[in-house]
Amino acid sequence: MLTFAGLMSCYQLIFVKNMQSLQERIETLYDITAEDLRLRKELPQLFSDFTAALERGVVRAAEQDKDGLWQVNQWVKRGIILLFRAGVLTDISMGGFPFFDKSTLPLRSFSIADGVRIVPGGSAVRAGSHVANGVICMPPMYINIGAYIDEGSMIDSHALVGTCAQIGKRVHISAAAQIGGVLEPAGARPVIVEDDVMIGGNCGVYEGVTIRRRAVLGSGVILNSSTAVFDVIKERVLRSSADSPLEIPEGAVIIPGSRPLDTVFGRAHGLSTITPIIIKYRDEKTDAKTALESALR
Repeated sequence: MLTFAGLMSCYQLIFVKNMQSLQERIETLYDITAEDLRLRKELPQLFSDFTAALERGVVRAAEQDKDGLWQVNQWVKRGIILLFRAGVLTDISMGGFPFFDKSTLPLRSFSIADGVRIVPGGSAVRAGSHVANGVICMPPMYINIGAYIDEGSMIDSHALVGTCAQIGKRVHISAAAQIGGVLEPAGARPVIVEDDVMIGGNCGVYEGVTIRRRAVLGSGVILNSSTAVFDVIKERVLRSSADSPLEIPEGAVIIPGSRPLDTVFGRAHGLSTITPIIIKYRDEKTDAKTALESALR
């Protein structure tokens, strides 16, 4: 008699085999030219399986292991590139407005059962993105393919979540903030934002930056792979390296700052460069200011 544990083991084995099969199918086709790709009869089913797995969240561009380290699944990015290469420009106009996009990259459809709050006003979510129960989408915002948005997060007006970006639970991405993708510009590692992070208005996070739990980015903070972040509390400078991305520590509160441009010309003209500064680490006062009001949900 098959026990519950045995049944679960069977399901896990089937799941692993299916994921291995999906990866193998993508890797096999990756180096084929766009013209030859479009002749392959198995493509529609492959793309359907791939985007469905991304939407369910069973396939992700990056995953956190038991030690809290993030592991990137490069084959997922390859699958998305395949979708772009195999698609042809097609007319997807709707509601009297003209739209034209790749045939392999439709918009994702939702139902009330998904539990996602999508406020009217021109937002768009591409197929192949995971948007969990309780997510709020304020218009107009955009979520690109491969993105993972976990439960209870808010994507505010004019905000962008780029390809393969990984957004945790109860994250607030404020108005006009941008979370960069791996395709624009091309990069190996997606942006990762962990649980309970607050990203202020007009912020930009790009090029594989990792933001750890409960960090706060004040309005206008820009972070990318070449950014140096000055921690005035712990008196250190945080930078990316060849082996690791720029990582914002748990609970750090960052504001835009500046430092003098130390050149003859810079000194002569009083010039300075923008510099993100860790001004404090999160406390009760910060929590009160950044709390998402449950009544609005």
